[in-house]
Amino acid sequence: MRNIILGPLLRLVPVGLVALSIQRVIFGAHPIYGVKLQFVLALVVAAGAGGGADRGAVAGFVLGLLYDVSGNTPLGLMALAYGLAGMTAGYVHSFTPDPQWWLASIFAFVGAAVGEIAIPVAEVITGQSGWITSDARITIPVVAGFAALMCPALMPVGRWMMGVKRKKWKAMLE
Repeated sequence: MRNIILGPLLRLVPVGLVALSIQRVIFGAHPIYGVKLQFVLALVVAAGAGGGADRGAVAGFVLGLLYDVSGNTPLGLMALAYGLAGMTAGYVHSFTPDPQWWLASIFAFVGAAVGEIAIPVAEVITGQSGWITSDARITIPVVAGFAALMCPALMPVGRWMMGVKRKKWKAMLE
């Protein structure tokens, strides 16, 4: 019972609801080049880059379900895409246990691009809409670039949200 109370779920849901409201109110109303920026996706890839592939997948799944419940997408569609994005961004931990901000931003860019590409693919599987359109040439780089720019600012929030402690290096005493 203590793990459930102290686990990331109690931090993940409220932070996700705040991020979802920021996305709907601010970024949904002010598109850039006709693209609505994905703030929740940026938070997911920042949590993945800060906590690893497994925690990024969990954050993506839970925040994607929150997005699905609040929108008009089939239940699980965004959870699948965001989980894949968080897992992809979390692969930075296979290179280094505590990534630098620029390396985390690169993996956030890649993770957000994978997540944004996964959305139309999942829509095709569920029969929602057609294949990747010509708008994807603009949408994917803008959303991925936004996630890469937001990653250094959102990574501490993502670490706290997932209950990840920063690694502390100690000198070995002989």
